[in-house]
Amino acid sequence: MPRERRGGRHALADGRHEFGQNFLVDRGVVEKVVRLVAATSGPVVEIGPGDGALTLPMRRLGRSLTAVELDGVRARELRRRAGPGVTVVEGDFLRHRLPSSPFVLVGNVPFDRTTALLRRVLHADHWTDAVLLVQWEVARRRAGVGGATMMTAQWWPWYDFALVARVPAGAFHPRPGVDGGLLLVERRREPLVPASERVRYQGLVHAVFTGRGRGVRQIVRGACPSLSSAGAAAWARRHRLGDRDLPRTLSAPAWADLHRITSPGSGAAPPRAVGGRAAGTSAQVRRAARGGGARGGDRGDRRR
Repeated sequence: MPRERRGGRHALADGRHEFGQNFLVDRGVVEKVVRLVAATSGPVVEIGPGDGALTLPMRRLGRSLTAVELDGVRARELRRRAGPGVTVVEGDFLRHRLPSSPFVLVGNVPFDRTTALLRRVLHADHWTDAVLLVQWEVARRRAGVGGATMMTAQWWPWYDFALVARVPAGAFHPRPGVDGGLLLVERRREPLVPASERVRYQGLVHAVFTGRGRGVRQIVRGACPSLSSAGAAAWARRHRLGDRDLPRTLSAPAWADLHRITSPGSGAAPPRAVGGRAAGTSAQVRRAARGGGARGGDRGDRRR
């Protein structure tokens, strides 16, 4: 049974978890996460390893592994248990200096710090894949299930989000009040929008999501006054958007195309027509979650 320090002593973990930890205790979920990490390549950085539920099994991957733990008691205990093959850092991931070369992120993210940690992850450079266990509703929203949120749309040109699995509350101790969700985030090898245009693109998404109108075409016309009615109609046809569609139904290519046609001096040819966003998981994710084969294909072409 994991223990926590209270008043200078160790006591059995009983739900009074100072740092918001809900420790993963389901071996099936642990193995699913390890398989997803095994389908990637490069050094691994783990967010909040706690007692090492993921850290210790990941040692068998034979890759460089750094675990960043805020709780000093658990960091020292994990360092002792993990041995010399794992680097355990006592510190806050929000301030931890990340590698300057490609690496993989993995973590059972404390539910009460999800927003801040995701913001740090999305703004960080160099990582290629992130396997994250977060609250179920957060995982659904980030993956665009039932419609994309503004945050997802603002980062879609650079990242592909996929919902892998629902994780029941009973897979954690102490048991949280909500289920978890296993989220896979992959950095696109070929971004849909140049990184140098991120600020303008994200401003466009914000303007459309907060704009007024009865449908996306009307909203876009109001949010993008430089776009003609004919241009908005052609854009909608390319992406098979109807009068009742809303910003949350747009696909990543549709957002990137809207950015392109509203960019000053843009003379680029329009992309091929694509359908509306289809939330879900890629074939590779499904194979990895079942213990399947190697990754393949251009992640930038995947549909959600």
